[in-house]
Amino acid sequence: MRYPPFFDAVPRVRLRDPLAEFLGAMDDGVIEYCYLDAVRLAGHSCPTVAGAYGLTRAALGALYGAAMAERGAVRVSLREEAAAGVAGVVASVVSLLTGASGEAGFKGLAGRFERRGLLSFGVEQDFELRFSRRDNGACVDASVRLQAVPPDPQMMPLMQRCLAGDADGESRKLFAGLWQDRVRRILLEHGDDPEVFVIRHRD
Repeated sequence: MRYPPFFDAVPRVRLRDPLAEFLGAMDDGVIEYCYLDAVRLAGHSCPTVAGAYGLTRAALGALYGAAMAERGAVRVSLREEAAAGVAGVVASVVSLLTGASGEAGFKGLAGRFERRGLLSFGVEQDFELRFSRRDNGACVDASVRLQAVPPDPQMMPLMQRCLAGDADGESRKLFAGLWQDRVRRILLEHGDDPEVFVIRHRD
């Protein structure tokens, strides 16, 4: 399997999952996710997938500080309805990293480890997402400003030609390269940029 080398340079998200430890999936319950995991889940790499991955990483860092985040211990709400725009793609990446699921999620074991009902849509809130710890109520609002990392000017005209079937092999290759270069810039050049990944602590 070949993919852009920069995928491996994107910071990973390391969490402890008590359910994974309880069921013996991981001896210590520690799971590490990488950007490639999000790409495999979504089936593609794009600014939306990158934004969801980077924003969840930033939100967990803000909620837990130097401590390791706990998977399954965070509630997440989205401002958009599930069927609107890219909300479904964003939610799938958020769910991968946090364990938060909607009503179809894991029901738990004897009242423990439940993931169901931790992910909700269409919530009235100022930011795109809200992440809340279940143990102490700490909460952050989070939004990603992808417009702050604009695409190369050549990219959209090339995309239109590719979609219309008018592009040759070199043009298709150039488009794909420019597309992934924007993803690279979002995650590596702006991965810790507070003007791109906006986090606000709530009282």
